[in-house]
Amino acid sequence: MYGTLRGALAGRKIAFDRDSYKATVEGRIVGVGKTIRIRSMHVHYDLTVPPDAVEATERALAVHVQGCPAHQSVKDAIQITWAATLRAGDRTLTVQEESHAASA
Repeated sequence: MYGTLRGALAGRKIAFDRDSYKATVEGRIVGVGKTIRIRSMHVHYDLTVPPDAVEATERALAVHVQGCPAHQSVKDAIQITWAATLRAGDRTLTVQEESHAASA
């Protein structure tokens, strides 16, 4: 998802700070017999873009999971959600997906 979003931003010619662009992932696991199962993952992006690129960045965030091979491969087995902290000039916005990508 990280690389797919990066590609979506680059494809839209959105200049973003590549040094501070990061994603953190939190997972939830459950025990199944003698092993574990990943039940859900939440990805949080943190990125800085120019103030005039906020709307295009929000659009890229809204559609990036549809273009991500990894997400598409596991979405029916693992619930994956995302949110982003978007810095643009003197503004800081929180952007979240509208609905859960999958249910476990």
